[in-house]
Amino acid sequence: MLKKRELISCFQTVTTASFLVGMFLFSGQAQAQTPTINSADVDRYARSILALEPARQRAFNEIKKIVGSSDVPKILCNDANSFNALPRNARRVAVDYCNQSQKIVEGNGLTIDRFNLITIELQNNDSLKERIYNTLLRLQKNPNSR
Repeated sequence: MLKKRELISCFQTVTTASFLVGMFLFSGQAQAQTPTINSADVDRYARSILALEPARQRAFNEIKKIVGSSDVPKILCNDANSFNALPRNARRVAVDYCNQSQKIVEGNGLTIDRFNLITIELQNNDSLKERIYNTLLRLQKNPNSR
C-alpha cells in the first residue's frame, strides 16, 4: 500500500506533461477528439497507476544506479531512439518496464491508447484530476476493493 505522501506523489506524477514523470510513454496515438471518460475508465486508470508506480520507481532507481546520475534521460516506450542514450543494461530495464507496464494497463481493462488519452486529458481537466485523485484515495483506503 502506498503511503499518503507516495499517493500524492503518484498523482502528481500522472498530471505531468509526459506519462509518469516524463520517464516512460507508451506506444500508440491518442485521439484528437476526447471521448467521454466514464467512471469505469477512471477506476481502471487509477488501478493502473497504483500498480504501475512501484514498478516505475524500481525501474527509475535501477536506471539511475546504472547511469550513475540523478539525470535519467526521458524515455518514451514508443520511441526506440529514446533508449539510445542508455547503456545496454539500463536499456534492458527500460524495455522490461515498458513491457510490464503495458501488461498492467491492459490487465486493468484499458488499451494503451485509452490510457494515454486519459493521461493527456488530465493536463487540462481539473474535474478529471479530482475524479482520479478521489478514486486513488478510495482504492488506497480499501485495498481489498482493488
